[in-house]
Amino acid sequence: MDERSLLLLGLLLVQSQHGYQLNEFIERNLSRVTDMKKSTAYATLDRLCDAGFVDKHMEQEGNRPPRKVYAMTSAGKQHFYDMLRENLSHADQMNFASDIGMMFLDHLSRKEVLKLLESRLHQLQTQVDAYASAPKHRYGLGVDFAIEHHLVHLRADVTWLHSIIHRIKEDESDDGIE
Repeated sequence: MDERSLLLLGLLLVQSQHGYQLNEFIERNLSRVTDMKKSTAYATLDRLCDAGFVDKHMEQEGNRPPRKVYAMTSAGKQHFYDMLRENLSHADQMNFASDIGMMFLDHLSRKEVLKLLESRLHQLQTQVDAYASAPKHRYGLGVDFAIEHHLVHLRADVTWLHSIIHRIKEDESDDGIE
């Protein structure tokens, strides 16, 4: 599943747009849901064009330089709906890079582990606060649901990390953590 293609096709489903418009919309309105970079968006648009899902033409307004305008084809619309159905029915595999470090925390002193985990907890709480303060989007309920999904996972991570910190503090024996 290529969620980047799904995102760009979904945005083009509404209307034809030039690359700058697409990237600006993603950056301003969807940055809490995706971290797609401009170069990735353009490369994905080129692949969608090559596959026949998107048409590209040049357009010029006034004295501005010509711009590439992207429009979804009928094949692109069908591909979008196929990908949307697959995406909505698919459960993501959850892998957290920080779990690798958790596996080896016993190689550090208890004091250092607690300091590092409390720093991580602070960073998570900052993320929770940012998502919780996100304004409601006027582009449909789906964007709000996606932000809520991130918020639920972040809050669960905060709760879990609190419990880990508490268990490390409660553990009187120094076995396992040097």
